[in-house]
Amino acid sequence: MSLKAILLDFNGVIIKDEAIHHQLLTEILLAENLVIKPSELSRIYLGRSDRDCLQEILVSRGRVVTDTYLTQLLNRKALFYAETLAKLEKLPLYPGLDDLIFQARSRDLKLAIVSGAIREEIELVLQKADLAQYFKVVIAGDDITTSKPEPDGYRFAVQRLNQEYPELNLTARQCLAVEDTPLGIQAAKRANMQVLGVANTYPFHMIQRLANWTVDYLCDLEWERVQEFFTQLDQVKAS
Repeated sequence: MSLKAILLDFNGVIIKDEAIHHQLLTEILLAENLVIKPSELSRIYLGRSDRDCLQEILVSRGRVVTDTYLTQLLNRKALFYAETLAKLEKLPLYPGLDDLIFQARSRDLKLAIVSGAIREEIELVLQKADLAQYFKVVIAGDDITTSKPEPDGYRFAVQRLNQEYPELNLTARQCLAVEDTPLGIQAAKRANMQVLGVANTYPFHMIQRLANWTVDYLCDLEWERVQEFFTQLDQVKAS
């Protein structure tokens, strides 16, 4: 079973913007006369979509939540996010990302993003970082009705990659997901994928217990070891 595609989470894997999101969500909630502690926001937000996060907070505060109301808040956040990034001299991308993209492309592996973030925010970062050309498939929080640890985003990514590259004949077992949170790792595994955990958000030992491989930095991935594993999977299936 050869490795054919690398599917990356966005926040916490490509860009280090957790502090930005927490600040923007706090400000948006404050404008709605709601106060949330940083510890509560971290517990609810990490690994989940913006929509799910906001919905849980609003419901817990007794607010009546409609799709229109949520969309208005998310659009406001996307606008604030764009304004915040515009003020930065350099995007806070994680080290090793360029190396991972180079290594993947040199092996003719397809790349995709599977994230609960708003599409507008993802596309903004990809354009500013000159990375959009490498990610023809982006599954954002706008595209699905569930959030990680549900596997829907990863399953949808496989469908979209096969549409984008009809000759690929991709299955979930031929994908390597790259995640930084327990919820993300669970989602990828429930989609029947192998997972590379990167210790950007949680301690190495915590991620190591959940992922197939764990690294401190994306450039630490041992490609030969991973590809050998996928080859062995293929041999086991054939035997």
